[in-house]
Amino acid sequence: MDIAELNKQFADKSPEEVLTFFLHEFGDKIALSSSLSIEDQTLTDMIVKIKKDTKIFTLDTGRLFPETYSLIDRTNMKYGIKLKVYFPKAENIEKMVSENGGVNFFYESIEKRHLCCQYRKLEPLKRAFEGLEVWICGLRREQSVTRHDMQMIETDTLNGLIKLNPLINWTEEQVWDYIKKNSVPYNKLHDKGFASIGCQPCTRAIAPGEDIRSGRWWWEDPEHRECGLHKR
Repeated sequence: MDIAELNKQFADKSPEEVLTFFLHEFGDKIALSSSLSIEDQTLTDMIVKIKKDTKIFTLDTGRLFPETYSLIDRTNMKYGIKLKVYFPKAENIEKMVSENGGVNFFYESIEKRHLCCQYRKLEPLKRAFEGLEVWICGLRREQSVTRHDMQMIETDTLNGLIKLNPLINWTEEQVWDYIKKNSVPYNKLHDKGFASIGCQPCTRAIAPGEDIRSGRWWWEDPEHRECGLHKR
């Protein structure tokens, strides 16, 4: 597919219009990779309304908040679906922790944090991608400095997939408006000052006015605050 032409074609289209085209074009070769963020919950609501049997999966790193596990259950009940959950391989985690002297070794350096993300996120994601041609993401340009130049439709050369970002141009306000209007379930930690929610040891609440990604890997510089899922 001509990615540049597709971006022109859908430049002024709504997320629902973009999703409708791709969901019907790719059938069982497309899936939403959900982190249970407000963006991914919004996309889940849209997708279920368009094509309910679309694959939606999430990654359980083994270090998630109790509120996140609750959200998985609430999402399944709300929509009458079953999110596919992928886990890291136990032998990889055991080896990593043993070799690095503790479960929270990732605070020591960017390299060690990336290693943890590699085993807990990237390896399970590779398995989740098997058989797919397109993965849907909830990325938005205003989320962080690392996402400003991302496009709605991109070529993910690392995974050999088309990457679809239907909400790329939305603001956080637009996302919350959609959630409220459509009664979309969301992580209750958002009501306690958490803006971006990942693994429990790597996530904290932020103060009003702080960058929305500042609560993730807060001990690192902003340009490093990615886990590798969206490496370009």
